Amino acid sequence: MFQQEMILPTVTSRDELIGAMKRRLSQDDRVSPADREVFLRRLSSYAGQLVNGLRAVYGRRPDFWELAAASVLTAWDSYAERPDDLRKLDVEREAAPSWFLSRQAVGGVCYVDRYAGSIAGLRERIPYFKELGLNYLHLMPLYECPEGNSDGGYAVSSYRRVDPSLGTMEELAEFAAELRAEGIALVLDFVFNHTSNEHEWARAAVAGDSYYEQFYWIYPDRTVPAQFEETAREIFPDDHPGVFTRVDATPAGRAASGLEEDPRWVWTTFHRFQWDLNYSNPAVFRAMASEMLFLANQGAQVLRLDAVAFIWKQMGTTCESQPQVHDLLRAFNAMVKLAAPAVEFKSEAIVHPDEVIRYIHTDQCVLSYNPLQMALGWEASATRKVAMLQQALNERHNTPEGTAWVNYVRSHDDIGWTFSDEDADRLGINGHDHRRFLNGFYTGRFEGSFANGVAFQDNPRTGDCRICGTTASLMGLETEPGPAADRILLAYSLAMSTGGVPLVYLGDEVGQLNDPTWDEDPDNAHDARWVHRPEYPLSDYERRHDLFSVQGRIFGGIQRMISVRQQTEEFDGTRLIPFETHNPHVLGYQRPGEHSVVLCLANFSDWSQFVTGETLSGFLSTGEELHGNGTIDLRSGILLDAHSFWWIRVIPVQQTTELSHKSAEKTAR
Repeated sequence: MFQQEMILPTVTSRDELIGAMKRRLSQDDRVSPADREVFLRRLSSYAGQLVNGLRAVYGRRPDFWELAAASVLTAWDSYAERPDDLRKLDVEREAAPSWFLSRQAVGGVCYVDRYAGSIAGLRERIPYFKELGLNYLHLMPLYECPEGNSDGGYAVSSYRRVDPSLGTMEELAEFAAELRAEGIALVLDFVFNHTSNEHEWARAAVAGDSYYEQFYWIYPDRTVPAQFEETAREIFPDDHPGVFTRVDATPAGRAASGLEEDPRWVWTTFHRFQWDLNYSNPAVFRAMASEMLFLANQGAQVLRLDAVAFIWKQMGTTCESQPQVHDLLRAFNAMVKLAAPAVEFKSEAIVHPDEVIRYIHTDQCVLSYNPLQMALGWEASATRKVAMLQQALNERHNTPEGTAWVNYVRSHDDIGWTFSDEDADRLGINGHDHRRFLNGFYTGRFEGSFANGVAFQDNPRTGDCRICGTTASLMGLETEPGPAADRILLAYSLAMSTGGVPLVYLGDEVGQLNDPTWDEDPDNAHDARWVHRPEYPLSDYERRHDLFSVQGRIFGGIQRMISVRQQTEEFDGTRLIPFETHNPHVLGYQRPGEHSVVLCLANFSDWSQFVTGETLSGFLSTGEELHGNGTIDLRSGILLDAHSFWWIRVIPVQQTTELSHKSAEKTAR
């Protein structure tokens, strides 16, 4: 249980807080004097961020300064328990914080059980991760969770215990250390919007513990829930209407309360067994900060903040992306900066593009999924036209300094069409109608579609749904392997070259298909997302070096992309310069270096497409194609095969002119 008793200093300002902590910590001999000074230096730097974040949410409470002091002591306790090698890593990362901006950064993601059976099985795959070229490995939630349906592990019953079928927390920490030794960062989920209804806090709340009842949004009847539901968005209507369910809506709930019929209602944004935490209670912030720092001390170097937009509820609003969400993020961020600064946050905010960017900042999340680029990559594959994707790269790609996108082709989740209707309208596209077309295309309802996708949360009346399927199946590998392989490589070329951390959903690199038996498991048959979570495809991996197989073609192509990326200095950082190809089927953008740029061209058409010499006249007459095709004569234009991409190192004419002028000025002096 979290309920924590401590004698707290009396303070009324940031400076008093720092002074009181110095006196308090000087009496704690769990760390060396030198390490204590490191923490106190960080406290001087980040106490303001912590206090300001907490004050924006809890500042009107009479016990606010007690909360601030208790939060610092929570960070200190975690710091005191942090292993020495991780403290050393903290110091290294403080000196060079933006490792994820390097061209060496390439990520992979998998479910432990589906990909390797257990943590022990994953350890055997480390040589393969190095072969592929990964330095970032995201393990989908592997914590203790309810048996049967657990929303793919996102119903967490304990943040401090691993699902026993996968291993132990000690094994996870050892695995993290092995990855570090090989230069691979471990990425874990921090599921902080909700717990499962089997978590010890939830069990205590159901049993009538008044302290833990306040950890959740629990009400005695439907009066207040009905008021919230007037404006809060319904997420999984197939599971339950609205955002509240009865406390006894699951067997676990009935068992914990001892009642067959419990009249209380609890907030469940997602599934009825996922109970939303009540961050209006500051004890929840402290408790979850403690769980977060525990995971940091197991060796996680990135924490994926799940469902981040939902953590603050406000009557009369959608209860998504409220201002307090960002304030709480700043406070959580400060806690990590104090206790474990080698850890970075990655936001999972699948919201309107105007909202996504608000989560990306060095005092919130330095990494964020790029759902817009992901969705519009699929849109371009379906339409064979690049206008929407080009617009997004031109206008919505930039992030604040010191931050980066995580660019992905697909994830464990469904594909939703998160583009802005306003952006679509400027291109003469009706957003509603276009989403219906895309849904039809990727579920095979559109004549001539190559896709083998499955609808999720389907509404036949409105045409609204989301899309499920592996990359290979959505690209049509079952029926047209040659073109599908090209489409897969084209999609991954965007993730590898647009700036940020590219993420490979493991299995995609060998063309893994949909699981044909996904709906035979009664625990998962209701959830179409399991179609693209198949088990490790041993036969596909065994053929990855067979260049005459489709698996070998895809693997070789992605492995080569990673190698070229890691050798290309222009791919450091995230900056992208727009490039207009004057061809509706060909995407263009530039990655700038010190003396040259890499021009990236991608043809989404089923036919060869031409980029004219006139279009390329802003560069010197020759360029170097980075995949080994030699020197290119740009004056003659470039012919791109169907579904192909080119990365060409070129020198802009303007840059040459500027260098000539500088040289002339230097000579004159």
